[in-house]
Formats: sequence, C-alpha cells, structure tokens
Amino acid sequence: MPEPRIVKAGSRKAEYTAERCLISEIWGSTDDEAVSIARAVVKPEVATVTHHLSSVNEIYLITNGKGKITVEGLKETEVGKGDLVFIPAGTSQKITNIGKTNLVFFCICTPKFTAECYHSDEDNIA
Repeated sequence: MPEPRIVKAGSRKAEYTAERCLISEIWGSTDDEAVSIARAVVKPEVATVTHHLSSVNEIYLITNGKGKITVEGLKETEVGKGDLVFIPAGTSQKITNIGKTNLVFFCICTPKFTAECYHSDEDNIA
C-alpha cells in the first residue's frame, strides 16, 4: 500500500526538452499508474513541438502567462492564468507563448505519461 507523502515545490529538477520547453515532473510515481503531473515552462515567443500522446489524455492547467493553444478539432484559442485545456489521447496539439513573461502550466496526464506515448507530428523530433 502506498504511503502518504508531500512533494515540495522546487524539489524536482527542470529539464529542457526537445519539445522546446522546460519540464519538471511533479508526480509520476509507480505507486499511481492512473495519473502523472508535470510543470511546463515555455519562454516568450516559443512554440512547443506539435505532438500527440497515444493512449493518454492530457490536461493543461495554465498558472502564469499568456498562450495560444492549437488543438486538432478546435479553433486556435488564446489561453491564460486559470484556463484549462483538455486534449484527448491521439489529438495533435501545440502551445505558443504569446506573452512577454514565461508561460507556465501543469500537464496532467491520465493514465500516467510515459516516453513511449509521446509522438512528434513534426519532422526530425523524437
């Protein structure tokens, strides 16, 4: 049985990824295969790689900044602090920082994100 725990802010190292953003995994424990949570930071004037996740739904919860979200099947939309974007498994997506500060959001994946579920929709990106 899993033990209760607290994950302190800043306790996880952020890594710059091929997706063109900083990712810090907050929750991806083997104790819970149902969900993973990561914090993403996109610098001003940067767009993430267009991609989709197979067999994994993704939710973006914007906590800072201003972006433009492009999701297959939806009109391109401006998003900001407090907005939530639901992206069903297999749906192509990207987000662009259109503000002057970092765009920060949580990526909540159900079931848990794995590297095998990530697929770039752009050439030459893993």
